Amino acid sequence: MNTITTPQQSGRLLSLDILRGITIAGMIMVNNPGSWRYVYTPLGHAHWHGLTPTDLVFPFFMFIMGVSTFMSLRKFHFEPSKGAIWKIVRRTILIFVIGLALGWFGQLCRGLASGEPFMQAATHFDTLRILGVLQRLGLAYGFAALIAVFVKSKYLPWLITLLLLGYFLILQFGKGFEMSEQNIIAVVDRALWGTDHMYKDTAPSGERIAFDPEGLLSTLPSIAHVLIGFLFGKLIVDNKENHTRVEKLLILGTVLAFAGLLLQYGCPINKKIWSPTFVLATTGFAAQLLGLLIWIIDINKKERWSRFFHAFGVNPLIVYVFAGVFATLLSNIRFTVQGEAISIKTFVYEMLLRPWAGDYFGSLLYALLFVTACWLFGYILYKRNIYIKL
Repeated sequence: MNTITTPQQSGRLLSLDILRGITIAGMIMVNNPGSWRYVYTPLGHAHWHGLTPTDLVFPFFMFIMGVSTFMSLRKFHFEPSKGAIWKIVRRTILIFVIGLALGWFGQLCRGLASGEPFMQAATHFDTLRILGVLQRLGLAYGFAALIAVFVKSKYLPWLITLLLLGYFLILQFGKGFEMSEQNIIAVVDRALWGTDHMYKDTAPSGERIAFDPEGLLSTLPSIAHVLIGFLFGKLIVDNKENHTRVEKLLILGTVLAFAGLLLQYGCPINKKIWSPTFVLATTGFAAQLLGLLIWIIDINKKERWSRFFHAFGVNPLIVYVFAGVFATLLSNIRFTVQGEAISIKTFVYEMLLRPWAGDYFGSLLYALLFVTACWLFGYILYKRNIYIKL
């Protein structure tokens, strides 16, 4: 990682950083309620088919990653030079390894909290989850960026269509729309690394099954997702006038969103399998929101409200990693209260927030306090002009 100077020096759109910051803050908030039993419906993921506001935050970030990929590859002239390929491969590996390290750290802390010796808790590699959010981001970025330097941009829409159509056929003939261990996504992951290294989800029957929402096969449409963001990045760079940018973002975003919503009757919108209609709808909504933010922030200069999100947006990875480490520590550092060993998280939610705020609102307050703590970390870096990139 390296430290860079203030991002405004690069001439980038402030609205890009704000949208990135909104998505990171949203991801942190929905991942850290006071209790998973008490989560307002819009702040929870759709159990299977469907779309909630929470289901938008991850794909929005992936869309912005695609936009940023176009910006970062410009200096390599989108050629497969040694420098470009090395940067892509290095960044992909680092993001993937950081994701694995976060998972390992969680296992370590849970083991220590349950009384295991350090070495035993630190060596549960036989149950370490291989995939996850950062791993998907790393793989989707890596493959999309390599495609972008080897394939001319005029062919990318055709490649995106091929990826999404091919993936739909795989789902259609591989029980891909079925929430079960016979789903082709689960079959592939199980064959590659076994159930002990997979996420366990709840089937409609109530049974816990090995099904990973960040499965390897469902990375295919994620690559298309980043490539769509990449093309929107090209649109932004090719159109220098902000009013033109807004017009095209809103029009194309509406086309994609409507396509996703209309096609869901034959191909359900589903985040856990990252269905093609999920890609279309969420990239469309992301483009619309980006257009709206450019109009509000970059054209009308109404940016005061957005400063909170700027600290998240300029240091997204390090703040997200901090949130993961911080959440793990709060859930596993225990102390004794009235003769009972409880975690810091349990103390804050169960004993401070829940008694007076109630189950659901107390759970939301905990999440908001957690986001505020993460913002404070990001704000310290921001005020010191520390911007960390891979």
